[in-house]
Amino acid sequence: MSADRLDLVSKLYQPSGWPRVLEAASGGPSRAPLVVDLDPTTFCDLACPECISGKLLNQGRFTPERLAALAEELIALSVRAVVLIGGGEPLAHRGTRGVLRILGEAGLAVGVVTNGTMIRQNLEELARYASWVRVSVDAGTRETFGLFRPDRKGRSVFDKVIENMRLLAEAKRGVLGYSFLVMSRQEPDGRTVTNHHEVLRAAELAHDIGCDYFETKAMFDDDHHIVQVPQEVLASVDRQLAEAARLESETFQLVNSSTLTSLRGHAGPVQPKAYHRCQVAELRTLVTPSGVYVCAYHRGNPLAKIGDAVTDDLATIWQDSDRGMIDPSWDCRFHCARHRSNLELDRIARGEGRPPLAADYDPFI
Repeated sequence: MSADRLDLVSKLYQPSGWPRVLEAASGGPSRAPLVVDLDPTTFCDLACPECISGKLLNQGRFTPERLAALAEELIALSVRAVVLIGGGEPLAHRGTRGVLRILGEAGLAVGVVTNGTMIRQNLEELARYASWVRVSVDAGTRETFGLFRPDRKGRSVFDKVIENMRLLAEAKRGVLGYSFLVMSRQEPDGRTVTNHHEVLRAAELAHDIGCDYFETKAMFDDDHHIVQVPQEVLASVDRQLAEAARLESETFQLVNSSTLTSLRGHAGPVQPKAYHRCQVAELRTLVTPSGVYVCAYHRGNPLAKIGDAVTDDLATIWQDSDRGMIDPSWDCRFHCARHRSNLELDRIARGEGRPPLAADYDPFI
């Protein structure tokens, strides 16, 4: 996972997506998105107290037949990459294996964001077709995992997740990542529980498993604003990451998310935006059982819903919808990972962009 793969601005200049990037930069509608986030289901087998999608869970799923049809529609639209993600756990849907196969055999890049509990059941398809799999672990021990990522009976399934990751590390063709969200909360008895002290231990475990990278991230609140943390917590995380740097090599990297970078820069929870239309919404979209939305940050927001993929095909939804219904200056004051991409699209529109690259390297813009 090279640094270039984390540079969302540079990804805009890849030749295969350049025509649609120019369409988006022009302010007009694009013929189709380049990347689609797809939620197969809203159901999840864990009961994480800090889940940002907690209010949207366990409310529906696509039928296996409709999910397979959606995969074919994505191919017909010339979508280049699909991320299987969700308010729920994407691998909990029995049709996800078929989607991985359909998309993979058609040559689309596929990413998977998972809690890791069902990797074993989907191992063959994940190993063969996934460009990358990112597992949300958020702990380095069984005990801390149980505090922040318990199952519905309150148990820790940490050992199961780690063993599943080891299986995938041995079989995979793509990239495997260990994701660590820095979290803390105050319990009813006044105690504060946190996971920040396990960053180093988790990084060492990720390296031992055979992951390709270890990523640390800051926590969002329900409105996607970055949760501010005490300076001593951030300092502790940075000390652990500095010690973990000894693990880095050509095959294992430490990844710093833009959210942690914002905390270090004291950016605050609000990310101001002066533009009134999100041009990236012409290049990415979110498809869920409850609707198609302008982007993943607005999952479940009825004011950002552009269609219903349960009843309508994606081509019709895209053709008939107005992706300009959201005003970033007002509706997106949270931290957006693609804010800089929007600024770059504006530069491209003014003729101040870079020349397109000679070759593609990563379609996940």
